[in-house]
Amino acid sequence: MDRRGFIALISGAAVTWPLSARAQQVERMRRIGMLIPGVQSNRGSQINVAALREGLAKLGWIEGRNLRIDLRFGSDDPDSMRAAAAELVSLAPDALVTSSSTTMAVREKTQTIPIIITSGGDPVAIGLIQDIARPEGNITGFISAEPSIASKWLELLREAAPRVTRVAIIYNPELGPAAPSYLALIESAAPALGMATIKIPVHGVVDIVRAIDAFAAKPNGGLLILPPPTAAVIRDAIIQLAQQHRLPAIYPQRPNVVAGGLMSYATDLVDQHRRAATYIDRVFHGAKVSELPVQFPTKFELVINRRTASAIGLDIPTTLLARADEVIE
Repeated sequence: MDRRGFIALISGAAVTWPLSARAQQVERMRRIGMLIPGVQSNRGSQINVAALREGLAKLGWIEGRNLRIDLRFGSDDPDSMRAAAAELVSLAPDALVTSSSTTMAVREKTQTIPIIITSGGDPVAIGLIQDIARPEGNITGFISAEPSIASKWLELLREAAPRVTRVAIIYNPELGPAAPSYLALIESAAPALGMATIKIPVHGVVDIVRAIDAFAAKPNGGLLILPPPTAAVIRDAIIQLAQQHRLPAIYPQRPNVVAGGLMSYATDLVDQHRRAATYIDRVFHGAKVSELPVQFPTKFELVINRRTASAIGLDIPTTLLARADEVIE
């Protein structure tokens, strides 16, 4: 090769090499679709989304650089959830993230896109998967409650309010397919605690008012509310009625206590969302859903609203307050 040809070759390489190097440095943009129950203004949901973002960032997934997260909120009605699920699936994300009651809506729309759950009951009991250790479909993730927690709710209610001998179990049969599992354990544990239970299936505020008013007509009552999260209007009605009738109540989520409920014992959902980031990362790196076993909760939190206790004339034992992860004064 003559000198002129050699110089031309070197010059061409000098021009093309930076371009190819820059092309190699451009990262593929990954996309997550996330369907959240409730409304966007919900503080708890905002904290959970922030925890997921934090977990992903620690693994190198940065929004705007190599990650896009499309958020949708399912409001409180099933039709709204289904519409939001359809919209997210149409975006063809690399993974979908669901929370409790939104999982069913998303599964109706896709059997191929990986779905990572961040909360919810036993997925086998509610028919989401068949094998916890090796999920055979497109759903895996981190459940927030299993039926065995149900007896713990009853024990804590008894400890907080020893006078309670009658417990109304409130649940929505349309939103809580795992309810039979919870109910069976609660009813089994109640006699040893000196408690009698009554099941109260509800579908709306009218049902709630009628049922709690009737239940409160007799003394020594308490309430136990089953997951999944209820609509805000129903939640607020339960809290108001519990205070009006001076009924001790235990809830399955912290936001209920922040809103004025007496106490909750539940999975630390912030931790759940951080953990979910690890599964999303593995999906992005090529892992199949069947390689990602469903994970059970590892952190629980007891939250007590002392203000509410005072309002209903209940003196929470100091031993229980000492064990609480958070006491709202």
